[in-house]
Amino acid sequence: MASITNRPLGAGFNVVRALSNLVAQVAAWNDARVTRKALSSLSNRELDDLGLCRGDIDDIAAGRNYR
Repeated sequence: MASITNRPLGAGFNVVRALSNLVAQVAAWNDARVTRKALSSLSNRELDDLGLCRGDIDDIAAGRNYR
């Protein structure tokens, strides 16, 4: 027979959550890096075709609404 307890989650859960947050932050940083690199490699004409300028690249990579 199974037993149900109402004990709080232990320190192990906190470690897993912290590690999960770290992995998510690294993934977000890498996504921003890849986006910044891809947009930076475009010519000014190509950026203009997308309706962007070089000054928009950092905002877009950071996920901020640039307009």
